[in-house]
Amino acid sequence: MSESLYERLGGTEGITKIAGDLVDIHLANPAISTRFAGKDASTLKNGAATFFIAGTGGPDVYKGKDMLATHKGMNISAAEFMAVLSDALAALQKNGIGQREQEEVLFIFYSMRADIVLV
Repeated sequence: MSESLYERLGGTEGITKIAGDLVDIHLANPAISTRFAGKDASTLKNGAATFFIAGTGGPDVYKGKDMLATHKGMNISAAEFMAVLSDALAALQKNGIGQREQEEVLFIFYSMRADIVLV
């Protein structure tokens, strides 16, 4: 039996590190950083980590809104969405995640596009 994506990303510890790096990269990215103005970084990191853990086959620890409810009315552009994907790739690479896992994560993120862009 093959390991789940959750396990291949390093379980809770590995995903928490990736999610923390991802939020830090978002906050430094001028294309999307204004979307996070006034938000608490630790809260963002926790939400990202728990969503990511649950979505990759780990324990169901996410208690936030679904993607559509979270992004409704934000009018997020396709360019902003692609900036998020680029940031995700950078966070995965920073953490030494393999090519196969990078592709799987980006596919999962991209599959949520309809619930994020221009909703």
